[in-house]
Amino acid sequence: MMSEKLLKEFNDQLKYEFASANIYLAMAGYCKDQDLDGFANFFIVQAEEERFHAMKFFNFINELGERVEIQGYEDPKNEYASLEEAFTASLNHEKFVTGRINELMDIAVADKNYACINFLNWFIDEQVEEEAMFTSLINKIKRIGENSHAIYMLDSELAQRTFTPPAGEE
Repeated sequence: MMSEKLLKEFNDQLKYEFASANIYLAMAGYCKDQDLDGFANFFIVQAEEERFHAMKFFNFINELGERVEIQGYEDPKNEYASLEEAFTASLNHEKFVTGRINELMDIAVADKNYACINFLNWFIDEQVEEEAMFTSLINKIKRIGENSHAIYMLDSELAQRTFTPPAGEE
């Protein structure tokens, strides 16, 4: 059982996770328009991961016998001045999500809702990985600058990215 406040915030987070998928699909569209198919693949895979996260919230809320409420969200930004701007926006978005997860944890701790605390620990670890990944890619993009050969190499590397749900969580 969840408190009314915690349930509301979990449903809000479900919305943010689906919105995150759309943000990353919009970034993939930008990259496709720039003929950067590997970067587009990176963001498409990121969108798949965000939908997976959303469904984790969806399923968890249901497992607790609570009511899922699907909500709308704003249109994502579709235009960027550069890859660096898109990836910086991604990092900033992930920092927002981290803040949201931390807020959920604060409420779960205050409510002494140990099932939710356990559930949210996975997301706390995930957000550390997300922020580190985007920080690393931003650093690479900054080092690359306008070097077309290096952009091609990173684009080729990112084209290999796939999403595989963690074992036992498909």
